[in-house]
Amino acid sequence: TCHWCHVMEEESFEDEEIARFLNERYVIIKVDREERPDVDAIYMSAVQALTGRGGWPMTVWLTPERKPFHGGTYFPARDGDRGARYGFLTLLTELEKIYRQQPDKVAQSSEQLTQLIGQRLAPRPAGDLPSAALLDTTAARYGEQFDPRFGGLSGAPKFPSSLPLRLLLRHYRNSSDAAVLNMVTVTLNGMAGGGMHDQVGGGFHRYSTDERWLVPHFEKMLYDNALLAMAYLEAWQVTGDAEFKRVTEDILRYVKRDMSSSEGAFYSATDADSPTPAGRREEGWFFTWTPEEINQALDPREARLARAYYHIAEQGNFEGRSILYAPEPLGLVARRLEMSETEAQALLTSARDKLYQARLQRPPPIRDEKILTAWNGLMISAYARAGLVLGNPAYTESASMAADFLLRELYRDGRLYRSYKDGQARHMAYLDDHAFLAAALLDLYEATFDIRWLQQAIALDKTLEAYYEDRQAGGFFMTANDHETLLTREKPAYDGAEPSGNSVALLNLMRLHEFTTDDRYRQRADRALAAFSGTLQAHPFALSEMLLAVDFHLDTAKEIIIVTPEGEKPGANPVTDSLLAELRRAFLPNRVIVVVAQGKALEQQAETIPLLNYKRALNNQTTAYVCEQGICELPTQDAAVFARQIAKPKLLGGPAN
Repeated sequence: TCHWCHVMEEESFEDEEIARFLNERYVIIKVDREERPDVDAIYMSAVQALTGRGGWPMTVWLTPERKPFHGGTYFPARDGDRGARYGFLTLLTELEKIYRQQPDKVAQSSEQLTQLIGQRLAPRPAGDLPSAALLDTTAARYGEQFDPRFGGLSGAPKFPSSLPLRLLLRHYRNSSDAAVLNMVTVTLNGMAGGGMHDQVGGGFHRYSTDERWLVPHFEKMLYDNALLAMAYLEAWQVTGDAEFKRVTEDILRYVKRDMSSSEGAFYSATDADSPTPAGRREEGWFFTWTPEEINQALDPREARLARAYYHIAEQGNFEGRSILYAPEPLGLVARRLEMSETEAQALLTSARDKLYQARLQRPPPIRDEKILTAWNGLMISAYARAGLVLGNPAYTESASMAADFLLRELYRDGRLYRSYKDGQARHMAYLDDHAFLAAALLDLYEATFDIRWLQQAIALDKTLEAYYEDRQAGGFFMTANDHETLLTREKPAYDGAEPSGNSVALLNLMRLHEFTTDDRYRQRADRALAAFSGTLQAHPFALSEMLLAVDFHLDTAKEIIIVTPEGEKPGANPVTDSLLAELRRAFLPNRVIVVVAQGKALEQQAETIPLLNYKRALNNQTTAYVCEQGICELPTQDAAVFARQIAKPKLLGGPAN
């Protein structure tokens, strides 16, 4: 789906002279890095070692033993193209000559690179377990690099993942530092108003090429939208800002409408490029507008507002056309146009719907309809958490449908698969597939309280323990111990656009320990945390998602149990509703939640969740129990008391305030 991959495809791989040379002189292997992240990680590490940077498209020259001796990212086709001294064809010619004439040099280079790859793909030596000081230091370092005007980190390009918003929200919860919350809100508002946010169709493009979040690379990735939905949802819980809730709903509406299969699973991505009326493929054409196109699609009052609010000018802001962006509040624009904000909101809603329908008449970007387990896991988490927090059963249903699909089509004989397309599951799953899906099932359990999701998460963790875990040093390898042999076996220790599998697996262990009280989960989590402590201390930016697990580890997690009367139907009891309303409003990242009906259901779930033992609905009324490490506050049926109990703050690593 990436733009420069298409450019190199058209310039080089579809060029007959270059294709002929390749086919005569080389063995060509094309890899879908989304299906084979293990292969991608190894050779990306080689390219980063050679060039100091990475990215896609990526081309690597290998020996027959699959050891790399040269590589890079985008190469123009011929000398002088795009200002390059050497083009791809010259590189192919010269490297083949070196391979034939200087085999010792190639062998030495490939051996050195192979050793370097092994070093780069292993975490630093273990150290002491992280303390709360690490979280304070990391937040301060992000503050030093923060862009106070547009949000995110200073400079360009800007990726949503570069500033770990969910980590900063946790730090704000612990510190009440207004500057930390400001970093989050400025960034979320900047992204939501920018061209990186599809103002008409919803969802976010991959990243911004400029500091203003204005001009994106136009591909849309499932994982970006899942992670952003969760970030906006948590920001709504912290701030109560309705705009953050609206953006969450906007993302989930886009995914349901444009990225969901008929069976309920989620597609991977859409392309950066799209066909133009002239038959060319251009980056972003589908998403951009001219004033004339706006005027044709809308009635005059809608068009006047849309042109002003989305800053649509005659000269455009991207190759003669306009990327829609909204850098000003709607109320401010409405006042300039001498209309009320209520009137402007109604006109804008109508205009967005009409622009979406008009855009449907254009040839759309190609959609990558393969279904990836890991990315689906992230989106299941987004829907499940939104279902719980927003009290929306439609979101929970979407999460359940996708989880059912994965467990039906990509889980066979106790083993998980990575990818699904055209009725076929392919490739044994990797660490992130197991970790992201297990996290999704834990989130789905907390949204539905159907015990099968928790039990399935436990089963996935058993697979990780048996095939992926480093039982001596701690942590998890990317590939199973029965996977094909590659140059090295990576233990992922980097959170990029997607979290590393180790970061999510580590938090899963802590959550499973809270649910089950089985101390083996805690021991494995501590061992894993120790395995990455050297990297965390030296480069906390590299493992910002793992710092969520550090925050959980240092906190004392809330164990929240709500027991309803036997046979009670959802929505039938105002006490239950009032308790759940308080739970939804509260930002409680480090907790487990169980809602269960008294009687047989409670007895069955208590076999997996011992915390439920001796809990009951007192006087046949819904009763809440707020516990820490199995020690509970007085049971309550009063929503105000419950709100105080769950909000009681903790000093990280210390006693209650």
